[in-house]
Amino acid sequence: MTYKNILLEKEGHIALLTINRPEVRNALDPQTWAEIRSAIRECKFDKDVRVVIITGAGGKAFASGADIRSLRERETLEVLKSEAQESLNDIENLDKPVIAAIDGFALGGGCELAMACDIRIATSRSKLGQPEVNLGIIPGAGGTQRLQRLVGIGKAKELIFTGDIISAREAREIGLVNKVVDQPEDLLPAAKEMAQKIIARAPVAVGLAKLAINVGANTDINSGLLFEKLAQTVAFSTEDRIEGTTAFLEKRQAVFKGR
Repeated sequence: MTYKNILLEKEGHIALLTINRPEVRNALDPQTWAEIRSAIRECKFDKDVRVVIITGAGGKAFASGADIRSLRERETLEVLKSEAQESLNDIENLDKPVIAAIDGFALGGGCELAMACDIRIATSRSKLGQPEVNLGIIPGAGGTQRLQRLVGIGKAKELIFTGDIISAREAREIGLVNKVVDQPEDLLPAAKEMAQKIIARAPVAVGLAKLAINVGANTDINSGLLFEKLAQTVAFSTEDRIEGTTAFLEKRQAVFKGR
């Protein structure tokens, strides 16, 4: 697919997906959601990609949310056809870790995009929030569900009911952001450093761990434990398990093949 609103670049085992609409602070319109979904699917089937980093161009916004003009003109039933939820589900369910590198505003759909990622790293000047109630709507791309799972139901209700926009440091304090870097130029290096640390681990095991965590977060503990046991059984069948344990015993760095 030829992308108009995003950039997709490969750097070794890292795929860098950049929302490239700086003139509208990387607002998320239907075309952009469709391109994000297509890019994630491309990464899913690219065996060389082990980690995806999602960021925004321009330095002012990771993604500033929905295109307000598009929202105002959208017909009611078109909301049911929106690709936003499906795009974010694809990110959350991708069997490879996804890191959000946030610089500037991550509001509305932009915050929901960040929450669908596995790890969030932000600059100190970043702002996050779900201000949809100011427009007479509610978060519609998973915000009412993912925010409460990350920060707790009470804080999620506060942020969604008030539409408050919070700083990156407050976001880190409540668990919405994993790490904050002071300077914008440190953001991508920090995200890539995290990615490289993950890449050095067994990719099948990382993918299984992500899947087990996601299953456990959305079911009862006994079902989660059962899935974990099954995932561990699959991990034990891999060549990477033999390599990892052998390398440990031989006191050397493991070389994982992803099989």
